[in-house]
Amino acid sequence: MLDEVTRGARALVLCPDIRGQAYVIDNAERLEEACGLALAIGVVIADARIVPVRTVRPNTLFGSGQVEQIRTDCELHEAELVIADGALSPIQQRNLEEKLKRKVIDRTGLILEIFGERAATAEGRLQVELAHLDYQQSRLVRSWTHLERQRGGFGFLGGPGETQIEADRRMIRQRMARLRRELEQVRKTRALHRERRGRAPWPVIALVGYTNAGKSTLFNRLTGAEVMAEDLLFATLDPTMRAIALPGVEKAILSDTVGFISDLPTQLVAAFRATLEEVTGADIILHVRDMSNPSNEAQKKQVLSVLADLGVVEGEGYVSNIPILEAWNKVDLVEPERAEELRIMAETQDNALVLSALTGEDVDALLEKVSVMLTREARVLSVELPASDGKRIAWLHAHGEILTDEEAGEGEQGPLRRLSVRLNPKQLGQFEQL
Repeated sequence: MLDEVTRGARALVLCPDIRGQAYVIDNAERLEEACGLALAIGVVIADARIVPVRTVRPNTLFGSGQVEQIRTDCELHEAELVIADGALSPIQQRNLEEKLKRKVIDRTGLILEIFGERAATAEGRLQVELAHLDYQQSRLVRSWTHLERQRGGFGFLGGPGETQIEADRRMIRQRMARLRRELEQVRKTRALHRERRGRAPWPVIALVGYTNAGKSTLFNRLTGAEVMAEDLLFATLDPTMRAIALPGVEKAILSDTVGFISDLPTQLVAAFRATLEEVTGADIILHVRDMSNPSNEAQKKQVLSVLADLGVVEGEGYVSNIPILEAWNKVDLVEPERAEELRIMAETQDNALVLSALTGEDVDALLEKVSVMLTREARVLSVELPASDGKRIAWLHAHGEILTDEEAGEGEQGPLRRLSVRLNPKQLGQFEQL
């Protein structure tokens, strides 16, 4: 991890533009996102620029002339840290540090720093440490100053023994194995909780979206909670759940999730799969989009791509097996003409709504829309029960929408009650199991 000296350090942010490589978002947005990541770990951006790379150099990524220019820029802007918005091999990272005489970190290292700083739950910390060790084990060549030391053998075994780097790698592998076992236990516990929630009558609404789209601001607006919501990338890492009331729905569970991002490090894709699995058990997915961002369409594709990896959507058309409602957020940050244009577009779609989570504009309309989606498949049933069956009668009153409740004469077990009740398919299934 970065040491405390690096926090508050001046950094030069470089966004390599490699010829022939396709990027999800354009170069200007990539550079802005890289700066956002850098700000999220508390460094000061001395300068930031796009660096064209015609041919990738295996030793340094950049050409020799570019490396010299980067070194000059570091001295000119008094930058102590160089951040490359891309993946650097261990050799490239070590060589750049030697040539620039400064600490160099790549996109993966940068995101790991943020995750390490923000993870609040035990599961989050385990996931971050596992991802960091996975990343670090290939970089031991630059992480230790004592690699050439040898450990002597014991007595008759003789030989030079195990090199320090081999010992370090072995310890990392052992620690990773222990972390995976602990995470597996956490996943089992989470699965049990999810199964228990599945038996509960309350629908689950999962907030998803690109990082910094405004999910936590909306979460706080709807629940009155105080989840960290700042203009920072990855302000939320650990899933948070709260109960909310909706029109015509007594209670629902709202779940805030980690933000998605393009080119997420492979170590973190695997490590945070359990966190995102909360989405797979949702009744509705609320996709929060930052409509003030010029790359919001590319960001939407990135979110759908991750949902496809989770099996929530499939095919080229991203057909979802869970209803998805798009919340077109940050309308307060766009020009009035553009805001009106967005509203007209949203009215032509059944699954979109324009709002501002910050100001609260049209948030009530969002709740109404979610309520309609949740009750759309509800059916009105006429149920006759013995008056003595207090358990099931009480359940219907607590979880369904009672339209009528009246006496229905005598039955084999005594007086009967006839209830007209509206239940959605999930509630009906739970009632039938009582």
